[in-house]
Order: sequence, then structure tokens, then C-alpha cells
Amino acid sequence: MNRSNSWCRRALPQTWVALFLAVVIAVAVMAALGFQYIGGFMPCKLCLDERLLYYVALPLLLVVAGLSLFKVPALLVRLLLLVAAFIMFFNFALSVYHAGAEYHFWKAPSDCSAAAAIITDQASDLLSNLNSVRPVACDRAPGYFFGLSFAGWNAVLACVLGIIAVIGVFWPRGTKPSNG
Repeated sequence: MNRSNSWCRRALPQTWVALFLAVVIAVAVMAALGFQYIGGFMPCKLCLDERLLYYVALPLLLVVAGLSLFKVPALLVRLLLLVAAFIMFFNFALSVYHAGAEYHFWKAPSDCSAAAAIITDQASDLLSNLNSVRPVACDRAPGYFFGLSFAGWNAVLACVLGIIAVIGVFWPRGTKPSNG
């Protein structure tokens, strides 16, 4: 096989940016699910809303990578990558709002306490669980890591991913990322 014709060499910068973002988002979602199901950190309504944006961005970025790889018009690839950037910046804004509520800079939404109930598989326990299980409130961080809550770290990640997506939108199509 001629090495110069391999798909890695023909891939555009937008392909690599979309794949990188998709991998980072997949790792972030797996980490969130790990903290939830292994670590016992139950998400609140805003946490789930922030996670939902990753669920939307991930397949979009895989589509962007595929379209870019198969050389569809550059304008379409760049527009879809820009949509992914907007999703990340919206996630950033939502995460800042959430973190601000956790730091009590402002109030959390009034409906932000009915998201993460533990569901039982025993009918006899259902009524007792309704009285004893309290959903997670959005204005109480389950913990702070290096001074930031999960929402704070999500804001940092979403902002960085949004910036990388914008860089990918404006990266000249004929250039390759440098290796050093």
C-alpha cells in the first residue's frame, strides 16, 4: 500500500479536530457515568442537562469527522463543526450557571430537585423510598476538587472544547497539524 494514499495522510484538519473532540467527550461522559454508578455521585437536573449536550455533540462530531474524511464540501463540514462549538459554549454557559448556583452566587432553578431518584425493584419498598429518598439539589455540590465542583470542571472542559472546535472551523483546509 502506498503510504501517501493512506487515509491518515489524506485526512483534513477538521477530521482530526472532530475525532479529538469526540474522544474527549466520550471520555468525559464515561467519567461522569463512572462517578455516578461507581462513585455514588448522583447527578442533579442541571448535571443531566449538561450531560445531554454531550450526548448531542458526540454523534454530531462523528458525522463531521466522517463527512470531512469523505471530502464533502468544506462549508458543510465547517458549519457542522461550528454547531458543535455552539453546543460546547452553551454547555459552558449552563455549567457556569450551575457552578454559580452551587457557590450561591444566584439561585438554582426551582424545579432542580426532582431528577435523580433511586428506583427500587421491590413494590413493597416503593412507598418507603418515596418518603426517604431525597433528590439531589442543584445548589449543593457533592464535592470540590482542586477548588471546583463537577459543574465548574465541566465549564472548563466545555469552554476548552468549544475553543478547539472554533479553531477547527477556521483551520485552513490545505494545511496539516504540525507534529512538533
